[in-house]
Amino acid sequence: MGQIKVEKNAGGIEGLCVIEPAVHGDARGYFMETYNQRDMEEAGLTMQFVQDNQSCSSKGVLRGLHFQKEFPQGKLVRVIKGAVFDVAVDLRSDSKTYGKWFGIELTEENKKQFYIPEGFAHGFLVLSDVAEFCYKCTDFYHPGDEGGLAWNDPQIGITWPSLEGEYKGSASGEGYHLKDGTKLNLSDKDQLWRGLKDTFHF
Repeated sequence: MGQIKVEKNAGGIEGLCVIEPAVHGDARGYFMETYNQRDMEEAGLTMQFVQDNQSCSSKGVLRGLHFQKEFPQGKLVRVIKGAVFDVAVDLRSDSKTYGKWFGIELTEENKKQFYIPEGFAHGFLVLSDVAEFCYKCTDFYHPGDEGGLAWNDPQIGITWPSLEGEYKGSASGEGYHLKDGTKLNLSDKDQLWRGLKDTFHF
């Protein structure tokens, strides 16, 4: 091994991993391996990926919190441009940390990756002017199988950095903004998800 450094059970939640690839840089720029199956297996990470996705979002966009119910996906996520605050919430009913969350800032500078196994809700908030977000999935996207969790459920209590606003009993983004005044931007669908006590669990 040697190309990756793995922090397992991040935030005390079993299965979450923060991965730091080795970056080789000089005056010309840098090179790194963003994924190496052998190194991952040596670190005890044996998941198999079947799909790669990429998205681009502007500042203040919050995507999530999402999961697939019958075809759950493990996700290995990273940012190639900009910065996001990435969050996972444990929805495994037999887990000692059910309902607990962990968040990490992923940026083009720190080049950290975050592995979220099956059984979690996942989402992120864009902190930079623009963010390009890449992730590998352990199962395919299945239309109609998506579930969600309210991003601002007070029972979970996620602390989104730089975000200000008052919870008004729903996942609506109305009245929320970043400290610089940028309004929170959510899809219509993401403003309808319900809280932990009313959502799907694995």
